[in-house]
Amino acid sequence: MNALTTEQCQAALAKLPNWHLKNGKLKQTFVFKNFNEAFAFMTRVAMHAEQHDHHPEWSNVYKTVEVNLVTHDANGVTEKDLKLARFMDKVAAS
Repeated sequence: MNALTTEQCQAALAKLPNWHLKNGKLKQTFVFKNFNEAFAFMTRVAMHAEQHDHHPEWSNVYKTVEVNLVTHDANGVTEKDLKLARFMDKVAAS
């Protein structure tokens, strides 16, 4: 899978309003009501990521989850990252 161009990423980000591109990665900060909600989000995403063999770079402090998405094999953002970002947005909204 090839990395998307900056222009392709920017076009995709128009449909992912809470995400932005920084240092060649898609970035988003999710803030939940409490630690349990943040951890539940991470659990659902982790199960999905494992099924699709595509794992986020992320960290969690209390109710905040910082996410970076990049496809290391492609040295950049790919369609895999966009799909995972859309899934994360869906999970966070539910």
